[in-house]
Amino acid sequence: MAQSLTYYLTLLVLKLKGIKRNFSKDPIDFEKIRKEDIHRPKGKFLRRNNAIDFRVSNTRITEIKRTKTANSLLIFIHGGAFISGPAKHHWDTVQEIAKQTNHIIWMCDYPKAPEHKISDLSKNIDSIYHKALEKYPARQISLLGDSVGGTLIAALTQRLIEKSTELPSKIILVSPVMDATMSNPEIENLENKDPMLSKIGVLSAKKMCAENGDLKNTMLSPLHGSFDKFPKTILFLAERDITFPDQLLAAHKLIEVKADIEVIQGGNMPHIWPFLPVMKEAKTALSQIISRLNQSS
Repeated sequence: MAQSLTYYLTLLVLKLKGIKRNFSKDPIDFEKIRKEDIHRPKGKFLRRNNAIDFRVSNTRITEIKRTKTANSLLIFIHGGAFISGPAKHHWDTVQEIAKQTNHIIWMCDYPKAPEHKISDLSKNIDSIYHKALEKYPARQISLLGDSVGGTLIAALTQRLIEKSTELPSKIILVSPVMDATMSNPEIENLENKDPMLSKIGVLSAKKMCAENGDLKNTMLSPLHGSFDKFPKTILFLAERDITFPDQLLAAHKLIEVKADIEVIQGGNMPHIWPFLPVMKEAKTALSQIISRLNQSS
């Protein structure tokens, strides 16, 4: 299928912004990348929609509740290679979801590497979910995450299953990074095609988050854990993405254990394409995410 004009415009913008160049360095310049972070956007949207901030563990949560009748919760775990975020595209995505669903949304601004390691990040994510269970039945909770946000959600789900904790209604993973080792040989075939990520920078960021150099730790690399008993799982996979080969392996593992899984594969799409602004294909994919959120479990 031919791509839209806005697709090519988006690729040009990504190139001009130097995103791939930033992810082609070892060590990765996390301070430079963090300059794009927006911890609480200015403007009318949050003020008009009863947004409040509170903390769970070391995470700042911005809660958005547009209607008094909202009784379902979406926990949004943003990406950013464990070293940065949330960024503008995450807030724009939250805004669209808030407008088009009747969900309460928790935007979770969790601690980052290298100041914090993966066990600390994971404890924060665990605390957020348990706080949600104090307020909402598990059947009314959904989780959405892109890139390492997807990593954190997949790893959380594995821990919940291990501890026989009630699972969320559904999880939606957008270009999740499933293996921090980046050792899949198929990655090399995508290195030059990926307009956003490079193996060098991604590995550097993962090493900053790893403890004792253990990149196979399932908190960082859920691909090395079990996918048995996963809840409804919706995967958005991008073909022009170095993390795509490991996402395919995760999808196959979910299929093998007969999980309730839906795979939406973005032909020729870059990493986290549903969240990219302007692009027609992104708007279509985000509409699909919103549609899944609006479906009852």
